[in-house]
Amino acid sequence: MNTTDAKRVLETALICASQPLKVAELRTLFSDELGADTIKSLLEDLQLDWAQRGVQLVHIASGWRFQSRPEMRSYLDRLNPEKPPKYTRATLETLAIIAYRQPCTRGDMEDIRGVTINSLIIKQLEDRGWVETIGHRETVGRPALFATTRQFLDDLGLESLDQLPVLSDPQLQAKALESLDMPLPGMDTGMDAEPETEPSAELPLDEALATVETQDHESPADSAEPHKAP
Repeated sequence: MNTTDAKRVLETALICASQPLKVAELRTLFSDELGADTIKSLLEDLQLDWAQRGVQLVHIASGWRFQSRPEMRSYLDRLNPEKPPKYTRATLETLAIIAYRQPCTRGDMEDIRGVTINSLIIKQLEDRGWVETIGHRETVGRPALFATTRQFLDDLGLESLDQLPVLSDPQLQAKALESLDMPLPGMDTGMDAEPETEPSAELPLDEALATVETQDHESPADSAEPHKAP
């Protein structure tokens, strides 16, 4: 099979796939006659082929997939106009702390934020598939250790946590997550009633990262969904 035909097969499989596909899965298209390096090279060629189109081929944590470019969002949203969901600062900061400081316990999160965290926030992050319990800290009470999931990276459009913006302040981290065009649909805002004294102002997900400082920090720690091809 020549290069053109191989790229056509890969392109078709990725466009028709309902989930991202790994290189190992794509090799089965060719009965493993093409090696992993060859597949990756063909995928990189495909990325260039689609570079000037409204849809792009991206590599995320779960594999490769086609999705719309961020600049197409305003047009595609006209097909299904919906009011962008809003989430409390507490929700985004909790998610950011887990993403940047993982693995961490609920007590760690409360120490960083300085307030009590409503258990409903963590529960709903777990229900969305962004956060999971990966173990327990060997201390009094054996508190659960929380970390982000592969789904979290997929929704951010990232391959690994190393691609998160390097920021140390929890509020800046929360704004950074908000700016990465991450889909946060369907999360119930019932979590907004958090038992704490800080303001619980809601944050629109399409708010730009204009207020986040971009300079390096001394101790780094720690959006509408892209329209995917059917």
